[in-house]
Amino acid sequence: MLLALSRAIDRLNMLIGRTAMWLILLAVVISTVNAIIRKAFDVSSNLWLEMQWQLFGCVFMFCAAYTLLMNEHIRIDILNARFPRKVRNWIELLGHGLFLLPFTLLMIVDGWPFFMRSYLGDEQSFNSGGLPQWPAKFLVPAGFLLLFIQGISEIIKRIAVMRGLIPDPHDRHDTEPVGTREPEPV
Repeated sequence: MLLALSRAIDRLNMLIGRTAMWLILLAVVISTVNAIIRKAFDVSSNLWLEMQWQLFGCVFMFCAAYTLLMNEHIRIDILNARFPRKVRNWIELLGHGLFLLPFTLLMIVDGWPFFMRSYLGDEQSFNSGGLPQWPAKFLVPAGFLLLFIQGISEIIKRIAVMRGLIPDPHDRHDTEPVGTREPEPV
C-alpha cells in the first residue's frame, strides 16, 4: 500500500515537473520578444519582465520535487560514492527524515500565511504595469508541499530498498547519461 502511494506521488511530480520545464521555453520567448521590442521600438513593459521572473520562480519551485525524484539534488557525491551502499541508504533515510521533511513542513507552515496575506490584500507589483504578486507567493507553499510529499515517497522507497523489497531506483548504469532516465517502477 505504501509503495502504491509512492508510485502515485512519483507520477504526480513527474507530470508537474515535466510540464513546468516547458515554462523555461515560454520565459525565454517572452524575454527575447521583450528585448527585441525594447531595442527596436524603444517600448517596454514591466508586465513582461515580471512575467519572466514569475515563470522562472514557477519552474524552480515546481521542479524541486521532480529533481528529488530524479535523484539530481545537490549532495557531495565524491564522499557519498566512497560509502558502502548500506551507509548511503541510511544517510538518505536520515537526511530526508531529519532535514528535508521538517524544513519543507516549516516552509509550508510559514509560506501559507505569506501567500494568504498577499492574496487577501490583492497585493500588486510596485512597478507600473506589473503583475499581481500573490500568484508568485503561492508558489512557495505549493512547491514545498510537492517537495514534502516527494520526500515521503523517497523515504518509502528507501525503506523498501533496505528491506530488499524493490531494486534501488537510483542505481544507474554506466552508459546512462545523468538526468535522462525514467525512475524505475516501484
